[in-house]
Amino acid sequence: MDDQTRIELEAAAFRALRDHLMEKRTDVQNIDMMNLAGFCRNCLSRWYQEAANERGIEMDKAQAREIFYGMPFEEWRDQHQTEADAGKQAEFKEAFARNVGDTAK
Repeated sequence: MDDQTRIELEAAAFRALRDHLMEKRTDVQNIDMMNLAGFCRNCLSRWYQEAANERGIEMDKAQAREIFYGMPFEEWRDQHQTEADAGKQAEFKEAFARNVGDTAK
């Protein structure tokens, strides 16, 4: 397989994952994804931002999230996310430190 075809297939797989999480499984909470899989929608938007920044495209966290979510993150959160209980929040703190780093923003 040539590099261009591989890139196109990887991009198609990313779009399918994004569509699945944003349209078909809006019921799945980010905190549950992070606690179980070590990544969530916000991680995917951060990876998008990092890829843009590595290529010299200036993009901040809010811009990347809006591109990924298709709307401002706060709007999507208000429509689809629920408040996590103390147990899930404690698990998240550990999962975030293990998978992302010690500085949650």
